[in-house]
Amino acid sequence: MARSDVHIDFGDFDRFFTLLRQAAGGDFKEELQHFLEGLGYEFLRILEDEIIRRKVVDTRELLASFHKGDKNNIWEMDESRVSLEVGTNLEYATYVNDGHWTNKKGVAVRFVPGRWQGDRFIYEKGANTGMVLKQQWVEGSHYWESALRILERVYPELLAEKLEEWLEKYFSEFI
Repeated sequence: MARSDVHIDFGDFDRFFTLLRQAAGGDFKEELQHFLEGLGYEFLRILEDEIIRRKVVDTRELLASFHKGDKNNIWEMDESRVSLEVGTNLEYATYVNDGHWTNKKGVAVRFVPGRWQGDRFIYEKGANTGMVLKQQWVEGSHYWESALRILERVYPELLAEKLEEWLEKYFSEFI
């Protein structure tokens, strides 16, 4: 039986691995963090649009709580794990999104102080006027889930564009 030697040139792999190390050395991770931060801003924009479109806000407090820098906003980046947490600390945001009962369990009716302005009720703590609420379920607007679905639809295209940009920047000699 004849023996033949097979020679494989791994020279290109050496250059490829050098480029991988350079990309991982700092630039790429920083760009990935910027991309993630951009996704966070995009999600906040979509979320705000959904709150407005679904007409779920009487005051600007809920809407404002989804701006980075608002006292009620949650914006936490973990750069070591490259993760971003976005949200709000407003207690009633969950009630508006998920739905809620108008009164606590066992309370048939309650008085809410405030005044009517046209067809809108304005809450005013300690007011002598107001409205009486009977126990009933208020359906949630589900603005959070809707915004997530929209982001999930646009994310693949955003990621594909960014990956193409990164491949051209870091590995153009192999493309």
